[in-house]
Amino acid sequence: AAELAKLADFYVGDGFGAVHRKHASVFDLARLLPHAAGTLVAAEVDVLKKLTVDPVRPYGVVLGGSKVSDKIGVISNLLGKVDVMAIGGGMLFTFLAAQGKEIGTSLVEPDLIDTVKGLIKQAQDSGVKLLLPTDIVVAPSFSADAPPTLVSADAIPADQMGLDIGPATAAAFAAEIKKCKTVFWNGPMGVFEFPNFAHGTKVVAQALTEVSGISVVGGGDSAAAVRALGFADSAFGYISTGGGASLEYLEGKELPGLTALDL
Repeated sequence: AAELAKLADFYVGDGFGAVHRKHASVFDLARLLPHAAGTLVAAEVDVLKKLTVDPVRPYGVVLGGSKVSDKIGVISNLLGKVDVMAIGGGMLFTFLAAQGKEIGTSLVEPDLIDTVKGLIKQAQDSGVKLLLPTDIVVAPSFSADAPPTLVSADAIPADQMGLDIGPATAAAFAAEIKKCKTVFWNGPMGVFEFPNFAHGTKVVAQALTEVSGISVVGGGDSAAAVRALGFADSAFGYISTGGGASLEYLEGKELPGLTALDL
C-alpha cells in the first residue's frame, strides 16, 4: 500500500463488492491518501441504509442460495427487524430437516440443524412471519434433463432431491412480497440455470418488480438469475453489485472498505 500510495495523489474507493475485505487496495491505501467514496459505493450505502435504518414497512426479506451457513448471521440479525422472511433455495432443506421432515437426497448441513431450530424459535419469539415451502419440485439427480416431480414438503421421497420451490410456495412468497414496501432478496429459490427448476426464482423476481416501495436484489447469484430469466435491471429498485458485502452490512458487521472511507 505504501508503494502504491507514492503513485497517486488521492484515492477513490468504488469497488463495493470488495469493501468487506481488509485488503491493501481496499483499506490501507485509503488510509494513506486523501480519499472519498465513488458514486457506486455511495449509492450502495444509501440503499443499504434504507434496509437498516427505519425501513418503510412492511419489510420483507427473501433468502435463498445453497448453504444456510452463508446466511446464518444475516438471518439472526434481521429476524429482530423484519416483518416477514421467506426461505428458499438449497438452504431450505436444513430448515425442513430441523422440523423433522424427510428431505431425501437434498442438500443439507446436518451440523447446523440445531442452530436452525434456534432461528425458527427466534422468529416465533420476535413475531416474524417465517415462510417455509409447502411444496417442492424434486428430481432423482442434479441435472438439467432430470424429470421434475411436484411433491408436498412433507412428502419428499427418500431417493429424490429438491431443486426448486413448488408453485404454491412461489405464489405464497409472491403474495407476501407484494404487500411489502421494503424488500431485500439474496439467493435464488432453486437451480434457475435448469429451465425445469427456474419457476420459483422467476415468480419471486416478478413479485419484486411489482413492489410499490423499494426492492433490492442482493448481488451475486440473484443478479445473475434475474438477468438470465429475462428481467431488465431497471425493473427493480436496485441491484447490488456485492452479494457478500451487502450480506455482511445487513449482519451489522463493520466493513473495512467503508470504515477506511469514513462511511
